[in-house]
Amino acid sequence: KQAEKAIHQKKEQSKTKCRKARRRHINLVAEFNRRQRKNIWLETHIWHAKRFHMVKKWGYCLGNSPTEKCYRACYRAMTKHCLLQDLSYYCCLELTGKENELLKQLAQICSIDTGLTFGEAGCLSGRFEGSANLYRADRYPEDMLGPVTFIWKPRDGSENRQLWIWMHPALKQGILGELKAIFQCSEPEETCIPEPTTTSVQEEKQMDVVLSIGKKRKKEDKEGGKAVPVKKIIGDGTRDPVQSYTWISQTTGVVISDRSMEILRYRLIGPLSHSVLTETLKAASLQTV
Repeated sequence: KQAEKAIHQKKEQSKTKCRKARRRHINLVAEFNRRQRKNIWLETHIWHAKRFHMVKKWGYCLGNSPTEKCYRACYRAMTKHCLLQDLSYYCCLELTGKENELLKQLAQICSIDTGLTFGEAGCLSGRFEGSANLYRADRYPEDMLGPVTFIWKPRDGSENRQLWIWMHPALKQGILGELKAIFQCSEPEETCIPEPTTTSVQEEKQMDVVLSIGKKRKKEDKEGGKAVPVKKIIGDGTRDPVQSYTWISQTTGVVISDRSMEILRYRLIGPLSHSVLTETLKAASLQTV
């Protein structure tokens, strides 16, 4: 009886259990996408996961504290060299429309008494990044929404301007709702909503064409059946990938787009920050036709 019981309890081993199979690019992508179903990873997640204690906040998986005593090294980098921080989990909202219309409506949610506003000359030209405290429309000094940073795209000769507003993910829903209200934006009838794509299956089909039949094992799950393809995560921790991410106003013509996780954001601290950027970024040559 014990022998029969052991036979029934024995689980069928997966064919992709060996390390070589698990480290294949196709299987790694599928596994990483599966682990991002609830919490989105940043571009630098794997680097942080090897060196930091990770926490799950605001729909992201973020590095909280280092596993080693590297506080002196970080302080030395901040004071003498360069220290980089990944702030890509901050949410970005893009506003596109006429400059006068943008400034007119944005004046309702900020006040000059708190500091800079969206119409400050240095920030309006696009040379400097500004910061402001946002409130409910015409409710200053009550009903504060939270602090934001913003940057204007430099003028290119047209009357339309682009404005990027950065905010903490905990403040995104409140600020987005207020912006949609003051600009009278609604979801467009036809919106290009990215559908989740099964990139792992497409890559497998391409590999099947290259490899001959019989040399490549079919990916199976623990039960031995054919594995369900893992869908690629599109969106971020504060946005549903199947919902609209662009809103347009029929009266003002202003378009609000959610650019979270589409524009990466890094912070460089230290006296050699500009030197690092100079060595990393190379200016492109202008070609006139």
